[in-house]
Amino acid sequence: MDIRLKEDFLHRWKKYFGGAELPITCWYTDDEGVADRAEPAKGHRCFIADLAKIRKRESLLFDVAAIGCSGGKRYLGFTQDVPPNFEHFLSCGIPGILEGVRYKKSPELVKEFEARSPSFTAPARHIVFKRWDRLGEADTPQVAIFFAPPDVLSGLYTLAGFDQADLNAVYCPFCAGCGSIVKFPFLEIDASHPRAVLGMFDVSARPFVPGSTLSFAIPMNKFAAMINNMDESFLITKSWEAVQRRIG
Repeated sequence: MDIRLKEDFLHRWKKYFGGAELPITCWYTDDEGVADRAEPAKGHRCFIADLAKIRKRESLLFDVAAIGCSGGKRYLGFTQDVPPNFEHFLSCGIPGILEGVRYKKSPELVKEFEARSPSFTAPARHIVFKRWDRLGEADTPQVAIFFAPPDVLSGLYTLAGFDQADLNAVYCPFCAGCGSIVKFPFLEIDASHPRAVLGMFDVSARPFVPGSTLSFAIPMNKFAAMINNMDESFLITKSWEAVQRRIG
């Protein structure tokens, strides 16, 4: 990790966003010594719930055994397996056999959605999560993830598009909560113009974040440019000062 970039962000974040929550970061590695290992999962548990510890400064390393959700294992790239009758689970279910979450109108629509959804395979055996202020020189963050309310999101959203003409510097794919902070941001890393990913609209994941919170995940190559742009952007204007006062 570039320690100067780390410290520059901490200084500018406090200057322009006050006491807003710091981002967490993640990266894949085969090195088991970079963080404490998360305990093996015991039964079903939404992966988003595990991130509460990271947001409070605990650093953790996860492998496939530590993730207690089949969707989490898939969206973090540790497996490509799809549960049986997934097209019914995501839609209307099977009467008397399987309750559907009704996120899509029909099983056929789910199948089409799945066919269009890009695949993602974890590039290493573990994924590490650390809050920004816990990063060390040997760490190699690949994605920065914010959990933020609307005023903070407005700043991040506008900063993401500050240095480009693209209308979609930020995009919002339909996916699980963990997909919006891992799978889709990682798929952007090698793009010529990486996009930020707005997420946490997954109804199943919503109970594990505060009611006023969404996620905003950014590939590090894009995030570094955003940090360097902060001092010449809208963040130095009176318009932002009016928003900043509400952030506190």
